Amino acid sequence: MFSLLRVSLLLIALFVFTLTIAWISPAPAEAIAPFKPSEDYQLFFSLRDDIALGKKTAAEIDGNPKEYPILDPAAYPEAYAYIQKIVNNLLGSGQVRYAQQFPWRVRIINRDILNAFCAPGGYIYVYTGLIRYLDAEYELAGVMGHEMAHADRRHTSRQLERMYGLQLVSQLALGNSSSTLATQVSQIAQGLAGLSFSRAHEREADEWSVRYLCPTGYPAYGASLFFEKLQKDKDSGQRTPQFLSTHPDPGNRVQDIRNRAKKLNCRGTQTFQAEYAAFKAKLPPTPAEPKP
Repeated sequence: MFSLLRVSLLLIALFVFTLTIAWISPAPAEAIAPFKPSEDYQLFFSLRDDIALGKKTAAEIDGNPKEYPILDPAAYPEAYAYIQKIVNNLLGSGQVRYAQQFPWRVRIINRDILNAFCAPGGYIYVYTGLIRYLDAEYELAGVMGHEMAHADRRHTSRQLERMYGLQLVSQLALGNSSSTLATQVSQIAQGLAGLSFSRAHEREADEWSVRYLCPTGYPAYGASLFFEKLQKDKDSGQRTPQFLSTHPDPGNRVQDIRNRAKKLNCRGTQTFQAEYAAFKAKLPPTPAEPKP
């Protein structure tokens, strides 16, 4: 009894000490988004868990061609070299927190859907429907920056941890290959494209998209063109795209993105519109989506 009490007191003291250190530690220099950088410390998911879950989830997605008809990188090397160049430009900005830790692999899904998503650990998926919807490279860079921010700021991990709890974390940490883990990973893979984020996370992802683009030469407000176009389509009575239902407008989104780019004194002007048109021309025809 006495030993158990001592252990309990020691654990409580260690917990208080850890919180104190986290509280007084200075924020990273680049972390000026409207969220405390200590949010990550509230996660039971470690970076290793992020990468492990992302790898397992990517394997599930890659192995489901009916739902995710991924273009073969070997068959479309020029298209993949182009889109990977965009990713590399963002990673080279010096603003991506886990630029070196995550693999940041990208795949193109040949479906007429206005969406993109990023699995934990930096596994990026972009639909051809989105690629064709946009008009210039910097617009796609802005949207990809937004999705990369969800993984880099660990929004995706926070959502999944809330949904699946500590059981998933513990199984990943132990390297468990049970049927339960396989089922959960399969569910995550199926739901990742439609994973909903909070308005707070959306605001942060918008801000970091600007930060990722700002040093690259792209106009840093690239994502605003996409959201502006989506809003016009919605206002004209067209069906609300899935992207808006899972990525809710935090309020004044388009103007806030432009204001952030202006406040950071971003001066990029390279849109690469002609190169983007050539990139789209290299993609195969996208089959029509079945009617619901």
